[in-house]
Amino acid sequence: MNWHDFSEQRKHQWLQDIDLVATLIQGDIILVNNDLAVNVNKSLHSDVKVNHQIKASNSVNAGMTSAGCVEIVLASSSSHAFDYWQHNELAQLDNKAQAASDGVGGYFESDAIDSNKNGRLRVRCLPLEREDLEDGQENKFKLNISGFAKALAWPSGVHFATLCALKNPPLLLNDTMLKLVNLLCDHLQLKLNQESTRVQFISSSLDAPNDADAISRVAPQAMDLQVFIDSLEEHVWIKNTDGVYVFCNRRVEQAWGRSKHDILGRTDLELFDEKIANRFVEGDKLAIAQGGPVIVAECQDRDLQSQSTWLETFKSPAITAEGLLVGVIGITRNIAKHKAAEEQLNLAATVFSNTVEGVVITDRKGFITEVNSAFTKITGYELDEVKGKNPNLLSSGHHDKSFYQKLWNTLLIQGRWQGEIWNRRKNGEVYPQEVIISAVYDDTNTIAYFVAVFTDVSVQRKTQAKLDKLILLDPLTQLPNRTQFMSRIENAIYYAKQEGTQLAVVFIDVDFFKHINDSLGHVVGDNILVELANRLSGILHPGAVLSRLGGDEFSLLTNMLSTENLIAIVNRVYSVFEAPFNCNNNQSIRLTASMGLALYPSDGLDNDCLLRHADAAMHRAKQNGRNNYAFYTEAMTQESVRLLQLQSALHEALEMKRFSLVYQPKVDLNTLETVGFEALIRWNDPNLGNVSPVVFIPIAEKNGLINDIGLWVIREACEQGVRWLKQGKSFHRIAVNVASLQLQRNSFVDDVQQVLRETGLPAKHLEIEVTESCMLQNPTEAIIELKRLREMGITLAMDDFGTGYSSLSYLKKLPINKLKIDRSFIKSIVEDANNAAIAKAVIALGHALNLHIIAEGVETQEQADFLRLNACEQAQGYYFSRPKLPCELDGFLSNSPYVKLP
Repeated sequence: MNWHDFSEQRKHQWLQDIDLVATLIQGDIILVNNDLAVNVNKSLHSDVKVNHQIKASNSVNAGMTSAGCVEIVLASSSSHAFDYWQHNELAQLDNKAQAASDGVGGYFESDAIDSNKNGRLRVRCLPLEREDLEDGQENKFKLNISGFAKALAWPSGVHFATLCALKNPPLLLNDTMLKLVNLLCDHLQLKLNQESTRVQFISSSLDAPNDADAISRVAPQAMDLQVFIDSLEEHVWIKNTDGVYVFCNRRVEQAWGRSKHDILGRTDLELFDEKIANRFVEGDKLAIAQGGPVIVAECQDRDLQSQSTWLETFKSPAITAEGLLVGVIGITRNIAKHKAAEEQLNLAATVFSNTVEGVVITDRKGFITEVNSAFTKITGYELDEVKGKNPNLLSSGHHDKSFYQKLWNTLLIQGRWQGEIWNRRKNGEVYPQEVIISAVYDDTNTIAYFVAVFTDVSVQRKTQAKLDKLILLDPLTQLPNRTQFMSRIENAIYYAKQEGTQLAVVFIDVDFFKHINDSLGHVVGDNILVELANRLSGILHPGAVLSRLGGDEFSLLTNMLSTENLIAIVNRVYSVFEAPFNCNNNQSIRLTASMGLALYPSDGLDNDCLLRHADAAMHRAKQNGRNNYAFYTEAMTQESVRLLQLQSALHEALEMKRFSLVYQPKVDLNTLETVGFEALIRWNDPNLGNVSPVVFIPIAEKNGLINDIGLWVIREACEQGVRWLKQGKSFHRIAVNVASLQLQRNSFVDDVQQVLRETGLPAKHLEIEVTESCMLQNPTEAIIELKRLREMGITLAMDDFGTGYSSLSYLKKLPINKLKIDRSFIKSIVEDANNAAIAKAVIALGHALNLHIIAEGVETQEQADFLRLNACEQAQGYYFSRPKLPCELDGFLSNSPYVKLP
C-alpha cells in the first residue's frame, strides 16, 4: 500500500496537519520519496513549474513526478520549497533519512544548494526514534539548522516517505520549531500505523468481528496536537471566513483574559473595542489578499511592548485541498529575544562598518568572505577584488614560510594569534600591521570561520622613529644628547676594558655665555651654539663622539693614545674659538671655553663617574681664570663633596636660624668718634664649624639663597638698631652689604621698605652698600632702584670701588652718598707708590662728586695717618676694632646728644 491508495479524505487530513504545522513554524513542509534505481542528476526545478499549477488546484497531488524520479508526495499549501531545493538534494535527503531510520548512520548533516541565492542550507536527518541516538548526538540536535528531514515507514519497515521542513526564506529553525516538526512526524507515523492496522482489521474482520479495539491495542495512542499547541508560548488561533474564532490555544486565553468558551464563536468586534477590532480585521484581509503568510505589527498586547515583551502576529490564509479559502490562521509570539539579537547584529554590523581597524573574515578554509571599509581604506582592495581569495594575496614576502607555519599552528591550537605582519597594499607599498586573528567555533566546537582585526601602524612607526630621534638627539644641534652620550660612553668602556685601552671624556663649557643670551637674545645664542656645534664636528677624528649636554655645555668622548695626543685634541677644540662668531646685523663676537678632562680607567670606571669628574675639572678650569683646561684630581672630588655639604648645610642654617651678625665700628679720622657700624654675617655650623662669608656667600648666590639670606641680614640689623635706640644708645647708622642679585630682584626695594615699617627703624639709620657689579646686568634699572632707596632716606655707599666694573659715566649718575676704598689698595698704601696714587685719585674723585670717602681694611697707625692727611674722612679696620657682638660694643656707642650725622 502507498500514498496513492489513501482516500481523498485521509489525504486531506494529512494536508491539514501539515498546513497547520507549516503555519506555526512559518516555513515549508514536504513529503518526498526517491527511487534509488534512477539517475537523480535531473533537476526537479524545471518540473516543478508545471506541478506548481497542479498544486494550486489540488495540493494533495502537487509534487508528483514521473515514475523513477524523486516524488513530492505532499507539500504544504504555501510551500516554496521548490525554489530552494534541487532534485538530487531531495533524493539524497530521502536516501539518508531512510538510512537513519534503518540505524545505519544515526545522524547526518547535508548541505542543500539554494538555486536562486547561491547559498547553502544545513539540514538534519534524524533516526525515527530519538532513543536510537548514540551518546553525544543528543547535544548535536541543538545545533542551529535551517532544515529538518525525518523518514516515515510502514510498521513492516517499508519506507513510505521523508518529511522535510525548512524556513522560507532560509532561516534558522529554533528548538520549538524542531520539536513541533518532530511531533508532526510522530503524529503522521502513528497515522501510518493506524492505516496499516485498519487494513489488517478489515482483511480479518470475518475471523475477528469483535476486534474493534484491536486498533487501540496495536497502534500507540496518538498525541493530540491540541495538547501540544496549548503548551506553546505562542498565541495560536483560527478564524473562519466570517471572522468567527473557531480555534485558540491556552496562551490566547491567558493573554486576552477570556476563556475559550468566551472566545470561540465570536468575532473581533464582539471581543474588542472598534479600533482594535478593525485593525485585526485589516490584518486578516491583508493575509487573504496576499494569498500567503504575512506578518502584521498589531496584536492585542501591543501597548505592553517592552524589552521583555515584544509581540508580533503572523497570519496566513487557511485553504482546503480543493483550493477553497476557509479562514485565517494566526500566531502571536514574543520576539523579544529575536529583537535583541537583531539589535546586536545591527550593532555588530555598525561596528564592523565603522571601526577604524581593518576587519577581514574568512571561511574555515581561509578564503575571504567579507571585509569592512577600513580594510579597503588600508589595503586599497575592494571586497569584490578579494572575495573568495586567500589573504596571502596581501603578502609582502617579508616573512618566510616558517613564520606562517607557526602562526597557523598557534591559531589552530590556541584559537588566537596576535603579532605583527608586514603586508603589501594594492599600490605595492609594504607596511606593518598589528594583527589579532581569532578562530570562531560553532556548537560542535568546529572552526566555522576566522576573523582578523588589524591596524596600520606605519604612521605610528614613523612617529616613534621621530620620537626616538628626539629622545637621543639634541633638537637644536642634532648632536647626540646626554642620554645617547652616556650610552656611547658605556659601550666604549666595554670595548676599552676588553682591549685594555684608555678613554678620555672632555667637558666643554662656553665662558660667560649667559651674557650673550641676556644681551643679544636667545635666538642669537642658539645660532651661535649651532655654529659652534658645526665647528666642533668638523675637527673630530674618526671614532670620537661629540654631544651637547644642554645649554652651553658640550662633551667629547675620544680614545686616549697618549697625554700628548689628548692635549693636541684639546688644542684643536680651542682652535674653533679663534674665529669670531656671527651675530645679527653683521656683528660678531669672540668666545672662549673652559674644559675639564677625565680619563678611563684612572678617573672613573663608569659613564656617570667619568662625566661627573670631567665636569668637576671644568669648574676648576673656570676657577683658574677660564679659557683654560684642567685634568681631574681626587682633590676635586673632595672639594665637590664639601661643596655639596655646604649647600645642604646652608639651607638648614637658614631654616634653623644659625646665622648671626657682628658689627665693625666706622670711625671719623679727624675726631676718632664712631660714625656708624657695618653689619657682617657669621655662620657657625655644628658640623662644619665657622664658615667664612667668602666661602658661603658665592654658594648662596649660585643656588638662589642670597635673597633670603640678604633680607634676613637687613631685618636683623634693623631690629638691633631699634634695640639700641630704645636703650638710648646712639649708633648713627648701620651699614649692610647688598649683592647685585638682590638689587636685581623686582621686589627688593619694597621688601626693604616693609622691613623698616615692621621693625620701626627710621630709614636715616640704615645704610646700604652695593658693589660696582650691580651695574653689569641692567645699569638703568639699577639706577632707578637705588634712587628709590635714596628717596626713602637710606644712605647709599659704593663698596670695593676700583676693583670691578668701573665706569665714570655711570658713577656720576648713581644716587650714592659715599665711596668706599677697597682694602686691596690700603694694605700697602704706605710702601707702594701705585696704591698710594690710586687712593689719592679715588679720594679726589669722590670729593669732586661731593661724595664722602671711607677706607676699609685699615690695620696700622701709618695707614690711618696717610688717609687723614689726604682728606679721607672715615675708616674702619682692625686698627680701630675687630667686628664684635652687640654686647661688646658699649665703648663705641655714644650717648652724647651733639654728635651729628655727617
